[in-house]
Amino acid sequence: MKAVIYTPSEPIVASWVERMRKLLPDWSINPLTEEDDPESVRYAVVWRPRTGDIARFPNLKAVVSIGAGIDHVLADAELPRKLPIIRTVGADLTQFMREYVALHVLRHHRNRPYQAAAQARAEWDAVEVPPAPQRRVGVMGLGNLGSFAAQTLAGLGFRTVGWARRPRDIEGVTCYSGSENFDAFLEGTEILVNLLPLTDETKNVLNAETFGKLPKGACIINAARGPHLVEEDLLAALDSGQIAQATLDVFNVEPLPPEHPFWKHPAITVTPHIASRIDAGTGSRIIAANLDTFEKTGTVEDLADAVRGY
Repeated sequence: MKAVIYTPSEPIVASWVERMRKLLPDWSINPLTEEDDPESVRYAVVWRPRTGDIARFPNLKAVVSIGAGIDHVLADAELPRKLPIIRTVGADLTQFMREYVALHVLRHHRNRPYQAAAQARAEWDAVEVPPAPQRRVGVMGLGNLGSFAAQTLAGLGFRTVGWARRPRDIEGVTCYSGSENFDAFLEGTEILVNLLPLTDETKNVLNAETFGKLPKGACIINAARGPHLVEEDLLAALDSGQIAQATLDVFNVEPLPPEHPFWKHPAITVTPHIASRIDAGTGSRIIAANLDTFEKTGTVEDLADAVRGY
């Protein structure tokens, strides 16, 4: 069986190819860009494929997204729309996201950015904050990553609420669903965490209207996708004080250009798309297992729905 691998970084591709060959010794694993027999390829393992990359291979059985989201695959206008798409999720990736969300919710809850600025001024300024049960934290997106992140926050004592497209039942989390309940979810939410999948419906969801429905001085954490955020609206909300602080892990253009205003904004924390980063060691094990299972059974638990977009 033959598979090809593509990411925009040739060194990363080489690392993945080496690991996947060891995990699937009976398979032929090559970089996508070096494959000279496209008709023999049955699987494409990709991150941000270029337009036409996948259509090169007429006999594919499935595409594997190197990540939990599939928006970067669906962005290919020439993608054969009936191809199954396999997401890459697992315990390690879920744990990474839980750690990231807990870290930055606690930073905003305890007003760590303010404390860091006070330290830089050599000012002894003991800021008072409420205990976690008096702080309402909202998680948008209650899939695999979002549900565990919300449970983690509830376990820390936060008054945790969640919102998703469809009804969910998560212990310790008050769940809202559907557009008709979005405003009720936002009302009183002081720290808003976005973990939604990127679809036509969720693009630009972090906008001026959404910010205006949060309490003045709320904080934003975006660890989903860059296009969820209207950047100009966030800057305006920060300037007005409607939003006090923001932590951003994802951006419309990655890497974030050096001249981008987010880098030096005093109320924004930038992290380089590391919230639930898939390293070659962790990801290759998950993907190898999924490829083996799909080849034997024709399906896997992490099969995505291309129509829904996740």
